[in-house]
Amino acid sequence: MIDPPSPCNRVCRIDTATGWCIGCRRSMDEIAAWPTMAPQAKAEVLARIQTRPASAP
Repeated sequence: MIDPPSPCNRVCRIDTATGWCIGCRRSMDEIAAWPTMAPQAKAEVLARIQTRPASAP
C-alpha cells in the first residue's frame, strides 16, 4: 500500500467540544502518531475523519 498523504491543511486548532483539529478533523493522538503510522493505519484514520462533522453541534 502506498503511504497516504497527511490530511493537514495548516488550519491547526483543536475544537474543545470534540477534541478534533478544526482543519483536518484528526485527534491530537492521531496527529502525533501520523509520522510513524503504517500506511494501512493512516488509511483507517482518513476513513474515520470522513465521518466526523466539521465542527461540534
